[in-house]
Amino acid sequence: MQGHCITRIVRASSIRAMNVLALETSVDPGSIALWCDGEVIARSCPTGLSNSQTLLPLVDSTLREAGLSFAALDGIAFGTGPGSFTGLRVSCGLAQGLAVARDLPLLGVGTLEAMAWSSGGERVIVALDARMGEVYFGMFDRGVQQGSIGVFSPAAVPLPESGEWHACGNGLAAYPALRERLSPCVAVWQPELIPLAEALVRLAAPRLERGECIDPADAVPLYVRNKVARTVAERLAEGGRA
Repeated sequence: MQGHCITRIVRASSIRAMNVLALETSVDPGSIALWCDGEVIARSCPTGLSNSQTLLPLVDSTLREAGLSFAALDGIAFGTGPGSFTGLRVSCGLAQGLAVARDLPLLGVGTLEAMAWSSGGERVIVALDARMGEVYFGMFDRGVQQGSIGVFSPAAVPLPESGEWHACGNGLAAYPALRERLSPCVAVWQPELIPLAEALVRLAAPRLERGECIDPADAVPLYVRNKVARTVAERLAEGGRA
């Protein structure tokens, strides 16, 4: 099925006149978002084409839609992961290339952190399907990461000590046993929530305004799984995707 683009334009809280591009390809399909002087333009290509094919054309068309050029950008952000190994390399590589070529401030934002922000909850459990019977898992309390991001089987995910939590991410739908394990501590379920560049750009813009950035040479994805190359080979041998 041929890919098609979805566009959303929403008002954003005003920080200052600045233009920030965000790239999120930890899942397929990927998405991009542009923070443009108080508005967020968010686009995704949900079917048919790989992130490596769609990402740069989406960036070009979105900038044209906003009446901007690359020279007008004040910064660029990318989702660091965890997620698809191939997808993470696509967005990280493009973000690095643009940052170096255009001398732009660069910032990485954790994919699970952005999902927790998107949920609207204060205490949030995020479970993103990692395939192979596992989930990428993290917990956030008012935006602060609790413990480490990890990859777990549904039966092995750590449980919060107490309280009522939001739980979000497609791992909840992929593994019913995970939902059963979390049910004693979860009050709100959002299995439909996926990583989106719109959340990244909303987190990244104020951070870039404060001067937070990284050296492009230090930009690396958060893979979480060890032995990345071996894991990709195994998945491809099983007919899966990298």
